[in-house]
Parts: sequence; structure tokens; C-alpha cells
Amino acid sequence: MMQNENQMHQNMHTGTVPQQMNHGGHEMFDVHEVLSGAIGTMNQYVLLRPHVKDPELRDILDRQYNWIQDEYNATVESFQTGKDPAKATQAYMMKQNNDFIYGLSPSQPKKPLGSVSEITDECISGLMLGSVKSLASMKTMTSLEVTNPVVRRVLADSVPNCIEMAYELSIYQNKHHYYQVPQLAQQDMQQIMSSYATAQVNPSIVH
Repeated sequence: MMQNENQMHQNMHTGTVPQQMNHGGHEMFDVHEVLSGAIGTMNQYVLLRPHVKDPELRDILDRQYNWIQDEYNATVESFQTGKDPAKATQAYMMKQNNDFIYGLSPSQPKKPLGSVSEITDECISGLMLGSVKSLASMKTMTSLEVTNPVVRRVLADSVPNCIEMAYELSIYQNKHHYYQVPQLAQQDMQQIMSSYATAQVNPSIVH
């Protein structure tokens, strides 16, 4: 989406608004929250990295950190200039397949850490998952309030990437039995799945 660099906008009280100031009140506060949240996520990844034991989890952490950093920079650039960022938003691709293991097996009750020495890859991947889920929520809510079309697109395009990162982490956790997924009985699933029918076109409503 290319924006006219000389495009002017109107404020009913103060007159014309230049492109770099083309932001509403909600947008200013919400984008501030998104950028602060992204910094918090990156800081958390930096703090967690030395404690990661599994090379696969370290690879996920590094790839996600770099991606979050690129999207943070693109958001800052578009927010401050009102123009398209120099680096366009790309689609994050995870390396894993999407096979989940269903069912519950006995495990030790979870409890808070007593010291840093107790930190595990299960704990680290859980903290990472919580962070990217929070970013996905913040970016989704913020994109609904943004008036600047470039900032809105940058945020909206990055939401699927946060979702993909969270999915990648949930698959990693599931594979190592950190995140177990129960299933309903097949009869119950079938009943729920069959309880909906596709809508039929109503010619009096759809023209």
C-alpha cells in the first residue's frame, strides 16, 4: 500500500495534519503498548536464551527473536513516518509439521520455580508461548483502532506471524509432553460436529 508522502489530513480544530502525524488518540496509546510489549518479549527471549538446553528450542527462540525484531522495527518506522517501512512484512514459517499427540499421561504437578537453577525448557517454552500469545492479542486489538492505513496494515500483517509462532511453540511443547491435549470421545465429537449445517442462500437478502 503506497502512501502519498505529501498527503494532508484534516483536524476540525487545528486544520491540516501532515502524514507523520496521521494518528488517532487510541492509536497512539495502543501502538505504544504494542511496541512496549514487543520490547518486553525480546528482552525475555534474551534473558531466557542462556538457560535453554535443547538445540531445537534454541533455534526456535533465535528465529522468533529475529522475526519479532524485524516487525518491531517496521512498526516503529511506519509509526514515526506514516509511510511504508523499508522492509516489507513477510510470512513467518515454522520448521515443524503440525502433528499433535492427543491424550493425557500422568505427570508431576506444576508449581512455581523456587530459584533460577530450577528453570527448564518446559518453563522457557511456556514463557515464550505466553509472550507471543500476548503480542497476538495486543496487535489484533490495536489494528482495530488504528487510523493510519500503513500502521494498520503493518500490525494486521504481523498478527498471523504471532499466531504461527505460538502454534510452533505449542507443537514443540506437545511433542515433549509439556502441553498435553485431551480429546472428547469420538461419539461426542461427531455429535458436536454434526450439530451445524451450512447456510442456504436467501434470494430475498442476497442480490
